[in-house]
Amino acid sequence: MNTQDNLEGKQNINKFLIIQTAFLGDVILATPLIEKLHKFYPNCTIDFLLRKGSEELLDGHPHLNKILVWDKKQKKYKNLFQLRRQIRAEKYDVVINLQRFISTGYLTAFSKAKLRIGFSKNPFSFLYTHSIKHIIGDQNTKQHEVERNLSLIAHLTDSNFIRPKLYPGKLSSNAYLEGEYVCVAPTSVWFTKQFPAAKWVDLLNKLDTNITIVLIGSSSDHDACEDIMQATHHPRIKNLAGKLSLLETAGLIKGAKMNYVNDSAPLHLASATNAPVTAIFCSTIPEFGFGPLSDNSKIVQIKEDLYCRPCGIHGKSSCPEGHFRCAEIEIDSILQS
Repeated sequence: MNTQDNLEGKQNINKFLIIQTAFLGDVILATPLIEKLHKFYPNCTIDFLLRKGSEELLDGHPHLNKILVWDKKQKKYKNLFQLRRQIRAEKYDVVINLQRFISTGYLTAFSKAKLRIGFSKNPFSFLYTHSIKHIIGDQNTKQHEVERNLSLIAHLTDSNFIRPKLYPGKLSSNAYLEGEYVCVAPTSVWFTKQFPAAKWVDLLNKLDTNITIVLIGSSSDHDACEDIMQATHHPRIKNLAGKLSLLETAGLIKGAKMNYVNDSAPLHLASATNAPVTAIFCSTIPEFGFGPLSDNSKIVQIKEDLYCRPCGIHGKSSCPEGHFRCAEIEIDSILQS
C-alpha cells in the first residue's frame, strides 16, 4: 500500500474491532494494537472482543469504546452466532483477528468489514482482505508475539515496536503494603510451565528477610500459594492469591522491587507495566516469542541442552518423559542479578 492509498484509507476508517479470545496473557500481548491504532486514528472507535473472564483486564481502558465478550463455556456456538450478528450490526470498517483458529476466523470473514485482517494460518484467511504469515519457533526469525501481532496493522500504521500496556487503578486495602516487597507468582495453568512448589519454597527461604514477599494468583491458586507459604520460614510473607482483581495485581506487580514468575500471565502483566521481572522457563523456551519485555527483565532456564525441550509450544499437564528435568534450575541462578 503506497502513501496515498494509506491516507485515503485513513479517511475512510472510523471503527475498529480487535479479536483475541484466548487466555489472559494473549489479551495483554494484544494491547499494543490498541495503543498504536489510537495513536494513528485518534478520532476512531476501537472495540475489543475477548473471552468471558478476561474482560476486567481492559476495564476502564481509556482508548476502548466497547468490550465484547464471548462466553465459551456456556452455549459456546449459540453465543458465537449471536456475536456474528452483533459484529455485523456494529458495521466495523476494520476487523483484526489475532487468532489462528476457525471460530474467530469465521467471525472475521463474515463480519462484513471493509478490511478483514488476520494470520494466514487461519482456515478462513482466504476470505480476508489482508492475511499475514505467523512464524513461531523459527530460530532465525525470533519474533516476539507482540511483533507478530503488530505486523497485522503495519500497513495501517507503522512497523515500530511498542510494549503491551495496561491501566491499573489504585490498589485496594487488601493490597496495601508498607516498605519494599517482591511478588511471586508460583502457579500456572500448565504443569510443565510451573516451577515446582518445593523449589519455590527454597527460593523464598533465600530472599532478604527485610523484604515482604507477596504471593499472587487467582482464587484457584490460593491453596497452592498457602501451602508454599506454610512451608517457608521467611518471616514476612503474605498470600494475596484470589484477593485482588487482575488490574490490582498489575498495580502490585508494577510497584514491586522484583517479580518472580513462570512463563504465564503474570510475566505479561509485568511487561505491560514495565515492572522488574525474573521469568522462569521450564518446558517452554523464550524463542517462541513470549518472553518478558520490561526494561529490567531476566530469563532463567536450565543450562543443559535437553533432548526433550521444548516439548511443545504450550505447556502440558504432565511431563511427557516423566522426569521433568527442565525444572531442575538452580536457585542461585534465579537470585543472581
